[in-house]
Amino acid sequence: MTRTTGPDAVILDYNGVIGLQPTRAQWLRLARIASWPEDDLAAFQRAFWNARDLYDAGQLSDLAYWARVLGAHPGPRLLRELLAADTDMWTATDAGVVSVLRRAHATGVPMVLLSNAPSHLSTVLDTHDWRRMMAQALYSARLQLCKPAPAIYQQALQATAVRDPRRVLFVDDRLDNCQAAARLGLRTLHYTGSTDGLRTALLPAD
Repeated sequence: MTRTTGPDAVILDYNGVIGLQPTRAQWLRLARIASWPEDDLAAFQRAFWNARDLYDAGQLSDLAYWARVLGAHPGPRLLRELLAADTDMWTATDAGVVSVLRRAHATGVPMVLLSNAPSHLSTVLDTHDWRRMMAQALYSARLQLCKPAPAIYQQALQATAVRDPRRVLFVDDRLDNCQAAARLGLRTLHYTGSTDGLRTALLPAD
């Protein structure tokens, strides 16, 4: 397969693009481990997300993050259980997306992963088969930056080795992240679940 009019490189988000969103059952499992009332899942999710940006940016340890969520420091065993359940929520992948990426990878287009993810999750993601398609994987906790900070896109662009941002496609399920990338001149695809749209963007001559 020969690549013709597609991008010279692609920067991909993980969660919501390659990775599937957690199910309600997974959220409930995590809430139960946290001893949160099952009839107040929305409040648990608010507590979960309130400090997540700091955690994703590597500014909170696992212990400090979960202490904020729970309102008290978890013991070692509970912390291990929380980390395991948290990781499990984010590691299922979309087979359709991975299939499109494999076809794009076969054309030789460089792909870089750019994900807001805490350290423990990034370590697990690096072991997955699809990770081998990525020329580099950049994680917020390692960079001490989260999307949509402009500097994180600059680092991802540098990782593609493509000088012209207009020749690089950025794919993310969050519109604000796409808008930030567009302000720096990158092409963007706001991914909303259509693998056909992703295929067209990555393999326009297919």
